[in-house]
Amino acid sequence: MILRGRDPRDASRITQRICGVCPTTHAMASALALDDAFGIAGKIPDNGRIIRNLLQGANYIQSHILHFYLLAALDYVDVTKVATYEGQDTALNSVKAFVEHGALAPFVPRYEGDYRLPAKVDQAAVAHYVQALDMRRLAHEMAAIFGGKMPHNAAIVPGGVTEKVTVDKITGFLWRLQTLRDFIDNVYIPDVLAVAQVYDDYFEIGSGCKRYLSYGVFDLNSHPDLTLRQRLHLQGTTTASDLTHHPFEPSKIREDVASSRFRSPSGLHPSQGATEPDPYKEGAHSWLKSPRYDGQVYEVGPLARMLVSYTADAPKVRKMVDDTLTYLGAPATVLFSTLGRHAARALEAKWVADTMAEWVLELKPGEPVYVDYELPTEAEGVGLWGAPRGALGHWIRIEEGVIVNYQCVVPTTWNCSPRDDQGQPGPVEQALEGTKVRDVENPFELVRIVRSFDPCLACAVHLVTPKGGELGRFRVS
Repeated sequence: MILRGRDPRDASRITQRICGVCPTTHAMASALALDDAFGIAGKIPDNGRIIRNLLQGANYIQSHILHFYLLAALDYVDVTKVATYEGQDTALNSVKAFVEHGALAPFVPRYEGDYRLPAKVDQAAVAHYVQALDMRRLAHEMAAIFGGKMPHNAAIVPGGVTEKVTVDKITGFLWRLQTLRDFIDNVYIPDVLAVAQVYDDYFEIGSGCKRYLSYGVFDLNSHPDLTLRQRLHLQGTTTASDLTHHPFEPSKIREDVASSRFRSPSGLHPSQGATEPDPYKEGAHSWLKSPRYDGQVYEVGPLARMLVSYTADAPKVRKMVDDTLTYLGAPATVLFSTLGRHAARALEAKWVADTMAEWVLELKPGEPVYVDYELPTEAEGVGLWGAPRGALGHWIRIEEGVIVNYQCVVPTTWNCSPRDDQGQPGPVEQALEGTKVRDVENPFELVRIVRSFDPCLACAVHLVTPKGGELGRFRVS
């Protein structure tokens, strides 16, 4: 609604503010929609296409590291075991000093889990938690080299990017990337595997709808038709029941609003979508709509992307996944689970980082990064992309030179969607169903399942109690 009546070029700047963790993705989806509307989707220079990929890749790496270490690992790691640490690691000794004085923030408050990791593994994970902060900083610095700044880059625009290629920028980007690749290979993936081996029951928990959807991500060419564009992560769908790749058809996307606080009609394609809030709508309980593909519930995210690429016989993905299953001594069915999502995210980080090392060396200083265009008076466009958290779509309609309708369907709308018009629960709700909870006051089992989806709260939480009831109070000093 904020975009109505504005210059179309404002969209790629404003929509980044939807999320501070993955703004690059919204910039990309918006730029793709504008490329389409402006008739330049097939004309993006190679330098512009590659820099867009590098910016998105840097955002993927920082987001995946953020998710595992800073948002999810403490569901499995007991930081209090640092109190028994005896060694020279500066980070661990600093945390130990806080623990000994009872000052556990930011590690608490938290739900208390059934912590099972050996003390040394716990201690290493806490050290890696601290190290992850530096790794995220490096990833942000990479994005700033070609994006101007982070979190909301200034470089991605319709037609390509605004940042020119130089040898210094390539060098600065590459050495940071190599440091991150080392962290992913020797810290991140081993930590995920260590958790998986001890908490292997979570390979049987949180499976969800077992249908998976990917729009694809990371352009390998600039084909004007997004559904025909070659991408690193392939477009398509698959299911746990057959693990067969099926082509993706954007026309099959619809949004229901039976449980949503909107008065706009159900069953609309996003290109015809409407945003008409109705905060007191009877029977509604969510500000999320219910996206559905061909009338069915689909999960989006790293697991969906890896499974779609796996079933499409992407060689590197198939090898990584098969090698991981062999290492764990587990069948493919363990992928459809809470820990399967964590493993998929870690392997994806490696695949993206390794491929970025090739892309950055394909840049050509002195060659164009941008193609010019003319603003249309009347046009429509769509941008389909892959955020770290899953499938992201932007749809724009332009009349008399300004935006008259703009719709975003974001990953958490897919995953955390409420029940649709047919009563079908969304992916997260299905993943929670049937889970045994030992203590309703400390439901750590549910926390682990929900967090494996990496939901974006900014996309989902807009209103807590419409009658104004106070659920809690936080004091900041």
